[in-house]
Formats: sequence, structure tokens, C-alpha cells
Amino acid sequence: MDALMAALVAALLAQATDRTPWLAAILATRFARPGAVIIGTALALAIGNAVAAACGMLIAPHMSPNARDLFLAVALIFAGAACLVPVKRPERLDGWRIGAFATSLFGIGILALGDRSQFITMAITARSPSPVLAAVGATIGSLAVNIPAILAGEDARRHLPLTAARYAVAALFLIAGCIFALGAIRLI
Repeated sequence: MDALMAALVAALLAQATDRTPWLAAILATRFARPGAVIIGTALALAIGNAVAAACGMLIAPHMSPNARDLFLAVALIFAGAACLVPVKRPERLDGWRIGAFATSLFGIGILALGDRSQFITMAITARSPSPVLAAVGATIGSLAVNIPAILAGEDARRHLPLTAARYAVAALFLIAGCIFALGAIRLI
């Protein structure tokens, strides 16, 4: 259960400051079919988090417990550093003529491939005996940000205090990462 909650919270924070919800909102506005965009986005995020959990499960046996903690610390620190960089507008995918579901599935899947939430999910999975719970938690956390973005649409994004959110999330990730790092090398 720890893996589920840790991955859920980490993915929720990481997605709130990422480009994925922005693209999802753009696609919902473009296609005016939020249901298809939600299903495509959910499937893309679930597949990405499942792959991240599988990778974490594969590398875990080759790492000591301290190395796993240090891996999570590195993932959190990199996620915090990434939050400090301004988010660039995602490609609108106007040239994609494959429908709302397929554009959402492939567009979100490609954009989210290897993003900070997947890196954190992989690190949480490496520390956990339940990789499925980490993948499920990360998917739920990601969807908790993406679904409201889809329902609100692209114009609502302008009214959100995203710069303040990025800095707050960066601080949380950097502090948590430093604490995990110091614990992994036995300084605290």
C-alpha cells in the first residue's frame, strides 16, 4: 500500500507541473470529445506507468537497499530540478488526423515517455515488493491532474498559478530527494 500512495502523490505533483495535462486540454478543446480524450490519455498513462514499474522491478534485484533509496533520491532531485525549468507549450498535433482517441493515446504516450513521473514510479517500484500498486498509484495520480485539465479545456490553463506551483513542487521534490539521499548514505 505504501507504493500505491507514494506513487500517487509523486505522480500527482509531477503531472501538475508538466506538459501532459496541457496537451490533454489542447486535444479536448480541439476535438470537443472529452470522453475519447480521457480514455486515450488514461490508456497512454497506464501503459507508460506499467512500463516504468516493469523496469523498476527488473533493476531492483541488482541493487542494494541503500542503492534503491539513492535511486529514489536521484529521481526526486531530478524531478525537482525539472520543475524549475519553465514548461514549453506542447505541439498541438494539428497535423494528426487519426481521431480524438488515437491522437490522445499516441500524443500523450509519446510526450509522457520517460517523463519525471515515470522515473519516480520506476524508483518507487525498485524499493517496493508490489510493482502493480506503484503503477496503479502513478496512473491514478496522473489522471487526477489530467482529467480536470481535459474537462476544463485549454483556455482554463491561463488562469492557473503554474509558476508558483512549479516552484512549490520543486521545493517538495528537492527536499524529499535530499532527505532520501542523506538517509541512503547513512548521514541521517
